[in-house]
Amino acid sequence: MQIECESVWKVFGEAPQKALDAIKSEGLGKDEVLSRFNCVIGVADVTLQIRTGEIFCIMGLSGSGKSTLLRHVNRLIEPTAGRVRIDGRDVSELSAKELRSLRSETIGMVFQHMALWPHKTIQDNVTYGLEVRGVDKKSRYEAASNALEQVKLAGWESHYPDELSGGMQQRVGLARALAANPDILLMDEPFSALDPLIRSELQEQFLELSAQLNKTTIFITHDLEEAIRMGHRVAIMKDGAIVQVGTPEEIVTEPQGDYVEKFVKGISRLRFLTAGRVMIPLSQLADGTLASNGDELARVRPGDGLHGIIGAFRDTRKPILVDDGTGCVGVITPERLLEAIRDYTPG
Repeated sequence: MQIECESVWKVFGEAPQKALDAIKSEGLGKDEVLSRFNCVIGVADVTLQIRTGEIFCIMGLSGSGKSTLLRHVNRLIEPTAGRVRIDGRDVSELSAKELRSLRSETIGMVFQHMALWPHKTIQDNVTYGLEVRGVDKKSRYEAASNALEQVKLAGWESHYPDELSGGMQQRVGLARALAANPDILLMDEPFSALDPLIRSELQEQFLELSAQLNKTTIFITHDLEEAIRMGHRVAIMKDGAIVQVGTPEEIVTEPQGDYVEKFVKGISRLRFLTAGRVMIPLSQLADGTLASNGDELARVRPGDGLHGIIGAFRDTRKPILVDDGTGCVGVITPERLLEAIRDYTPG
């Protein structure tokens, strides 16, 4: 399902509409809004389109508005102005019954802290939402088994939360969200509280799962490394506003403004160096360049990264071919590779 945010504003306080009118007419900043109206800008004029099946990461420091924006999608928070649409339908126009259906069937939510019921088994924790909806026990237990298998916790149905590690409990939370087979996942810093190794493992597992299930996912994080790894696209927020949206590569290699530049300063751009970007296209080579030794040269795919390119060069000083599966599309020489490494290295 596609999610759209159109000029969404959220102002917290006693006179939010009055404050918003002043923001629009006078161009007030957050400090002036606070001093004049005792109001806080939570989300500032956000317009986004999140594609079906996309993992869309929203990244920002604490207080930037990312979690506030997330909660507009399932209408846990009402906007002061603007619209949120799911598959073209305005969420604010849903009846109470339709809203309950949206939250319980269409959208699954995963939090940083799982708040699992300590007195319920893992199986009953996973099926709690289905139980509230009145789904019969057999059906909801089948759904729990499927969801737990998806997150690699098959066999833990009869155990209790205190018998599981933190990473396993987090997977239970994900299984709980998946049990209803929602079209949309809202994930609010789901791995932030975990140790680095466990966090990396769960990130990898979720990426594999997402590729299989094709859920539209909004993933909130304060960690740019995580956003770069997880997202098909990334939005960076500051003071409630979106300051840049782009692919991970665009965010790192083409930062817009000082704020984004500070975030990406310590991230290596070499991770985005691929054979397809480094190669000399076949069309630029002189006729007959590969005629004598083309069949003997090592080959890489256009999407292969720096590790794969270096591996192909390891035992030879000769150029390597870039093959897209239908034939050679370009050539990488050692000199060309060194130039690319220089260009992708800051300073």
